Amino acid sequence: MAKTFEALKHRNYRLWFYGQLVSLMGTWMQSTAQGFLVFQLTHSPAYLGYVALASGVPPWIFMLFAGVVSDRMSRRKLLIITQIVMMVLAFTMALLVASGLVEPWHIVLLSACLGVANAFDAPARQSFVVDMVPRTSMSNAIALNSTMFNAAAAIGPAFAGLVYAAIGPAWCFAVNGASFIAIIWALGLMQIKPDPTSNTEGASALEGIREGLKYVSSHPKIRKIVLNIVVLSLFGSAFITLIPAWAVQVLHGDALTAGLLQSARGFGSVVAALIVATVGHSFFGDHAPQRSTIILAVCLAGFSVFHSLAPALLLIACAGAALMMSMNLSNMLIQDLVSDRLRGRVMGIYNLAIFGLLPFGAFLGGIAAEHFGAPETVFFSGVFMALIALMLVRSLRG
Repeated sequence: MAKTFEALKHRNYRLWFYGQLVSLMGTWMQSTAQGFLVFQLTHSPAYLGYVALASGVPPWIFMLFAGVVSDRMSRRKLLIITQIVMMVLAFTMALLVASGLVEPWHIVLLSACLGVANAFDAPARQSFVVDMVPRTSMSNAIALNSTMFNAAAAIGPAFAGLVYAAIGPAWCFAVNGASFIAIIWALGLMQIKPDPTSNTEGASALEGIREGLKYVSSHPKIRKIVLNIVVLSLFGSAFITLIPAWAVQVLHGDALTAGLLQSARGFGSVVAALIVATVGHSFFGDHAPQRSTIILAVCLAGFSVFHSLAPALLLIACAGAALMMSMNLSNMLIQDLVSDRLRGRVMGIYNLAIFGLLPFGAFLGGIAAEHFGAPETVFFSGVFMALIALMLVRSLRG
């Protein structure tokens, strides 16, 4: 247990962990409520993909620039700014829903604004780990970040389903807005040494971006890790986006069913994250992210076949564990390999592969589900993902 929670010995990380845990529970409440609200308003799986795509366009525009910003300014200040923006967006959504004025296009627009905030938040958040803990505790802190994220994913969606069914979706958005106070307060209490600069202050942002891209493309291990993340984002995201439609059309349930599916996925992720935090990424080896992607594909194939609640919950929990394992181990390996001078820019590229492509994969999944059905979409997404991951494993061995 002492090794599992090693990073919590450091005061700054404790503040981050508990403040972020509260904030992420609110985030998952909003995410779950928003997906079900969109489906209630439109009755369209494709529209779920449109909302996801709206949040994915801003990272393509801003993420690489945000990586340069993360290398050149205080990451704590940048994080405080992004949290305040996200809080305002959550309260705006709550007011629209509570007043009965909300329209699908409002959700698309606010999702795009949230995408801008996430584009600047993600590289700073990933790079901030090295500011909170010594390098000896960095891998453990990354694993605990995943544990925290997925603990919130296990609790938040189920709570969102209960609140949504009992008193309506507006309260889910309002609770999320209030939850940002915890992480803003925690960031304000931290005692952080001045951030090291990249020593490229005189260079333009474009030159900084070019340097980061060149570094990733010329580093074989980092390049293949990023390619695996691209595969996950394009083919491993459809089942998450389709959960609201899956709960209603496949399992013949409601908002509570959608919340249970999200929570089961989160529970599996928490178990896997705790295992990684305990044994460390070196236990799994360099091929572990790609192998975890193959396991995810197998779980999704099973999930697409069994259409009753009990096996669906079990299989989506296993899928959540495999997805977390691949993402978490990828993050750890990159953070170990990357130079501190380029950490923000490399994590910007890494997060672009996630935040930029996950919504695009969700968009494609929504369109495919609209035309071919959700089970067929999830099954063939798993097949494509497994084939590409197998090729990556073979190329790493070579």
